[in-house]
Amino acid sequence: MPSGIEDLEGYAVRAANEAVKYDKQGLKTKAIERYDEAIRLLMKLAEFVESPEIRTIYLEKAQKYRRRVEALKSNVDVAYAAGSGQDAVFDDLVVKERVSVSWDEVIGLDDVKQAIKESIIYPLRKPELFPLGWAKGILLFGPPGCGKSLLAAAVSKEIDAEFYLVRIPELISKYLGESEKRVERLFAKAREIARNGRPVILFFDEVDSVMGVRDSEVGGEVRARNQLLTEMDGVLTKGFDKMYLYVMAATNKPWVLDEPFIRRFGRRIYVRPPSFEERLKLLELYTAKLKLDSDVSLSELAFMTEGHSSQDIKDICVDAHNRTVREFFELRGGIGEPRPITKADFIAVLEYRKPSISLEMLAMYEDWSKKWGSTVSSLY
Repeated sequence: MPSGIEDLEGYAVRAANEAVKYDKQGLKTKAIERYDEAIRLLMKLAEFVESPEIRTIYLEKAQKYRRRVEALKSNVDVAYAAGSGQDAVFDDLVVKERVSVSWDEVIGLDDVKQAIKESIIYPLRKPELFPLGWAKGILLFGPPGCGKSLLAAAVSKEIDAEFYLVRIPELISKYLGESEKRVERLFAKAREIARNGRPVILFFDEVDSVMGVRDSEVGGEVRARNQLLTEMDGVLTKGFDKMYLYVMAATNKPWVLDEPFIRRFGRRIYVRPPSFEERLKLLELYTAKLKLDSDVSLSELAFMTEGHSSQDIKDICVDAHNRTVREFFELRGGIGEPRPITKADFIAVLEYRKPSISLEMLAMYEDWSKKWGSTVSSLY
């Protein structure tokens, strides 16, 4: 058994590659032997790896090989299929999103919007006004459910950009032994699109899963991390500094990020929980198509939902509505129309939908923002 995790990964890569080679050649016995070895090593890696996301990838890969072994042993004639080519690599790493969220649909967060406008929207409209260039890396940090992914998607629609959501765990581990090549090809494809005049946004969600500080790491994590840093540097080099290629990233745990990675982002923007006014607007938005009883005061609900994220507020409205739908079917047999949503429905939901954002959590974000944050100052 190899002593280091990186060596262990190397053995797993070798066994998997040999298994696939024998499989393609029709040498079933040898293929099964090497698949079994790859499975054993992947299971051992899953024991050692710290990240639960990456552990899941290892386990899924092992399960895929098990299914292939079962097919070979049962003499099922299923050809081994594998994608090839740079486009296949790119498409396998990311999800190309069809964005339907408009900029105006993002409630509140005016300081965040302003910072993004100055980094992305204004330079695209008037690049001659930015002789010193503009921020190509934007890090969004804050509590979960407060709109980080929504902001990235909305700005991509605003500038009609190609928007790609990058799968971080798969970037690291799904293709054992090829992590850095996958990152390199990802950025190469994005640069190709940007060279043709189309803005591109690469959005890395939960980026702390690859760029966080850990006591132990597998080889794929280290190589992917280093290559990502190199590629981000390349976005700013001569010849690419005026290209409309942006790296956006989001994290709920900014304090675990490596300092070299943090410094690659010209903008580090705190996406705060919604204020009272923003909670009121969110409630107005989510209840606009619902039938409310006259005893429901949205202002009162906005006060009662302090500490809840934007997603929490949407979930509260959904659950309150579902109470009337459940009663309509289970108590009234689906006859007539559901009753209006009452204040009591919202209070009942709030009994179990507690605030997802604590004061202690907010203090950690505020402290990190004071050290690393960079939004914009007011004009007035």
